[in-house]
Amino acid sequence: MAAPTPAPKLLFLDGANRDVAFAIGVALVLAVLFVPLPPILLDVGLALSLSVSALILMVALWVPRPLEFNSFPTLLLVVTMLRLSLNVASTRLILSEGHTGTDAAGGVIEGFSRFIATGSFVIGVIVFAILVIINFVVISKGSTRIAEVSARFSLDAMPGKQMAIDADLGAGLIDEAEARARRKDLEAETGFYGAMDGASKFVRGDAVAGLIITGINIVGGIVIGTLQHGMALGDAADVYTVLTIGDGLVSQIPSLLVSLAAGIIVTKGGTEGAANEAVLKQLGGYPKATFMAAALLFGIGLLPGFPLIVFAPLALGIATVGEAMRRDALEAERAEAARLRAEAGAAAAPSDDPADDLALDDLRLSMGSGLATLVGRPGAALPPKVRGLRGVFARDYGFVLPKVRITDDPDLPPDAYTVSIRGTEVARGEVRAGGQMVIAPVGSEGVPPGEAGRDPTFGLEVVWTDSAGAEAAERAGLTVVDPESVIVTHLTEIVKDNMVDLLGHAATKALIEGLGRDHKALAAEIGGGQPIVLLQQVLQSLLAERVSIRDLATIVEAVAERARSTSDVAALVAHVRARLSRQICHGLADAQGRVPVIALGAGWERELGDASRDASEGGALPLAPSRVQDFVLAARGEIQRFADGDEWPALLVPAELRPAIRAMLERVSPTTPVLAHTELHRKVAVHTVARIGD
Repeated sequence: MAAPTPAPKLLFLDGANRDVAFAIGVALVLAVLFVPLPPILLDVGLALSLSVSALILMVALWVPRPLEFNSFPTLLLVVTMLRLSLNVASTRLILSEGHTGTDAAGGVIEGFSRFIATGSFVIGVIVFAILVIINFVVISKGSTRIAEVSARFSLDAMPGKQMAIDADLGAGLIDEAEARARRKDLEAETGFYGAMDGASKFVRGDAVAGLIITGINIVGGIVIGTLQHGMALGDAADVYTVLTIGDGLVSQIPSLLVSLAAGIIVTKGGTEGAANEAVLKQLGGYPKATFMAAALLFGIGLLPGFPLIVFAPLALGIATVGEAMRRDALEAERAEAARLRAEAGAAAAPSDDPADDLALDDLRLSMGSGLATLVGRPGAALPPKVRGLRGVFARDYGFVLPKVRITDDPDLPPDAYTVSIRGTEVARGEVRAGGQMVIAPVGSEGVPPGEAGRDPTFGLEVVWTDSAGAEAAERAGLTVVDPESVIVTHLTEIVKDNMVDLLGHAATKALIEGLGRDHKALAAEIGGGQPIVLLQQVLQSLLAERVSIRDLATIVEAVAERARSTSDVAALVAHVRARLSRQICHGLADAQGRVPVIALGAGWERELGDASRDASEGGALPLAPSRVQDFVLAARGEIQRFADGDEWPALLVPAELRPAIRAMLERVSPTTPVLAHTELHRKVAVHTVARIGD
């Protein structure tokens, strides 16, 4: 069987020659300015101009994002030049051959003059003037202003957007490739709106040129017809005016199409999707508005003198559209609810693959059956709030929170939930899906009736009440919390306490990959060929004390500096903390910019200092258990005294004692910051609020 004959290719439309074809096309446009065209070629050119203008308008309607049509300014210049060249060619024919009749400049111009102007040059002049006003005064002027403002705002916002990209990259929310893509899009956006600002001047200039050319054609045609060809003044005015108006109309209509396309492009802004999708989706999102519009139209039709036969069908049509919108919205809600239920069921369904049973989620939130509405109903607030924690931890700690898997667990009590880390339950709590939690300390006034309980996060006394009770509690000045926020707050505190366990090898590697090229190369030189392991231990030590690792570049530099002389993690952490002194002190400063601290009394400082000199490197202080207990009780007493007033001063100790004292206090007061003297930034004021042992 013979092979099929390949389809022939046009020489200038294949991939290798499109650039040549485009260059030849531009050259032909310029040639039309100087070379006389016969009427048939002018008809082809005018038809081509109209077709290209219509194509540009359709693309502007369907393009999802303005940046996907970033060649529009260049295309606008070429199309404008094409129209002006054809104007010159038609002017040459009108002035040289107009005395022969209204077909002197080709069939397209004559057709426009007869169809749109209905053969009367007075009507043609009026229609032409209206089109010019619409194009020049309304569309072109508005598009020019929008393009100018968009270009200015885009340029002003560029530094902030670049900083946001760098911040996301530093936090590990995006990788280097994504950052490069976003920067490229940002540059393209700024360049596009700047080009549109200039290109919109082409449209206005085209409209002005059309007016001038029209005036020249009418005046020049009458002069030439009467003086050179002996035509009567009335006949010359009639013939040349009809030809000129036809020429003006055949130029202004493509110009109007392109102006409308430019207006659609610049007014679209950040809206995603084709124009019809964006407009109809937003108009269709409010069925009640369509019903009100239908009622208004019907009411206008009932007014005396108004044609009800016109307004009633319109009102009925709009009401029908509104009803269809309402049904579509309900169907979309049902479909979304079904999808969420299916996802929840799939997540909770047992897997037939043993490998799936062996896999452990880094972080799992399991819900009892009574809490399913917090996740499964349309517009449920819990899933987006849980997802929002990723941004919170990235911003506050530089820690990329793993995805939280939310599942239902039929073995749990209906109102209970559990949080598990890598398959092990670490916390449990209870909330009421349909209620509101009111924090009600003993002796509080205005506590509404409800079910007493405990806040799962902090163990405070609370009352679960309904919406009416919650409103009364808010009026009484009590704190009211919805069940989603209760769960998210509990989850937040759990993650803070377990960031060390969640920062695994893969997460550390991802953070390093998000560094710049120089710091990535520096990190590769740390730890004798195992940089990730050593950096992971340092980062875990920092997170254990809730020190942000967002400034990863500084941390890598500090580890690289000290790792040349030691591989002891405690020594590396001490050096890193000293390099992060500004950040640490800023996080501990009070409203006056001072760092409140609890210092060691002279007795304890001397006793602990003597013990540290006898301790082995990296080991615990050689103190009697009773003395350790005495110190812990004394420190806890001072800390508790300030904690009762919701103040959390840091414990300031000598650098050589910081690891040991931190280890002693970790079990009794894990959130109390222990600060070494070397970690005090030179520009930070210290306020000693108490001393242990004095």
